[in-house]
Amino acid sequence: MVTSIALGSALASTAVAAAVPPPPPNPSDAELDSGRAAAQDKAGQVGKLTNQLAEAESTLMQLQGEVEAKLEEANKALVDLRSAEDAAARAKSDADAARRESDGAGQVVTDARKQLDDFAAGSYKQGTTIGSITAYIGAKSPEDLLARAQLLNAVSGSELDALDRMERARTGKANADSRSRAALNVANQKQADAEQAKHTADEATARAQQAQRDQLARSHDLQATRADYERQLDEAQANVGGLENQRARYQQWLADKKREDEENARRAASGHPVAPAAGRARAVIERALSQLGVEYAWGGGDEDGPTRGIRDGGVADSYGDYAKIGFDCSGLMIYAFAGVGVDLPHYSGYQATSGRQVPLSQMAPGDLLFWSTDGLIHHVALYIGDGQMVEAPYSGSHVRIAPVRYGGIVSYATRVL
Repeated sequence: MVTSIALGSALASTAVAAAVPPPPPNPSDAELDSGRAAAQDKAGQVGKLTNQLAEAESTLMQLQGEVEAKLEEANKALVDLRSAEDAAARAKSDADAARRESDGAGQVVTDARKQLDDFAAGSYKQGTTIGSITAYIGAKSPEDLLARAQLLNAVSGSELDALDRMERARTGKANADSRSRAALNVANQKQADAEQAKHTADEATARAQQAQRDQLARSHDLQATRADYERQLDEAQANVGGLENQRARYQQWLADKKREDEENARRAASGHPVAPAAGRARAVIERALSQLGVEYAWGGGDEDGPTRGIRDGGVADSYGDYAKIGFDCSGLMIYAFAGVGVDLPHYSGYQATSGRQVPLSQMAPGDLLFWSTDGLIHHVALYIGDGQMVEAPYSGSHVRIAPVRYGGIVSYATRVL
């Protein structure tokens, strides 16, 4: 079951770096201070623009309220205009009715005048005038005198009634004309006032909407400017972060070097020297690579080598892992590190906390790499250098070398040695 041992040993020999690599770049204090000052300046600009944008948005909300108020004024003016137009239409209708009434009154006046003219003409033919004493002269007998008096009274009463009707008709016509003119004037004035109010409201609404558009454009400009400064801030912060990371890596290098020096001194003083960290990492990698080709078996593997897998009640059972002799991912790590005297638990999540966690950018051969889903670690592999790793990946597969997969990888490597 063991294959490619020579290949694995050769790869490990070339891939394992020294326990304490050459020192990384160490930016000067001046470079750090300059970067921080640039970031602070950009942050100040972003803060200033953020305040301006907040003020602009506040103004925009106020303008929105003004626009809504102006629109309501315009709606009110439109309603008033329609009411005034309706009132004007009614007034014109009333004026038309009054004109017809006036025309009727004029006809009554004409008829009354004609009756009066006819009476006057009849009286003239009789040689007398209405109501004159001469109308009684010439009566030949008392009976004739009485008849003339009765006739004159009858005619006079009828014509006086006609005259009274004519005067009333004249007065009614004048009143109707006056009312119709007054109503029409009032209606026309109301319509004119309403049209002016509508015009004024429309202009105010247009001004408010224009102000809102102008403010909206200013807000957009501020947002664009702030976005640009935020981008510059991100770049400045990234620059500072890069410099600080370089400084942190350099300080970590110093700490690692000090620890290595102390460990070497301890080993020398004990009289029982142990392989240096670089050699131990090489030994771990070679021990893992010695198992290339061994079957995957869920739950399999211990410090002595591959073991029979166990049941999981699911996928592993479907592949018959419980009947296979092999390793799962964490079992392979147990076997690899047991060769240098390190005991690891048979659970990848616990193995992730079995050493010092370092950023992936600083991973070195012999470090453990982990993968997680929804925050739960579920796989582990051993980094062997040059972007490669050794792992027992999944049921149905075998121990293999593969490129480091960065999808779902945890953001740190665990350095056990």
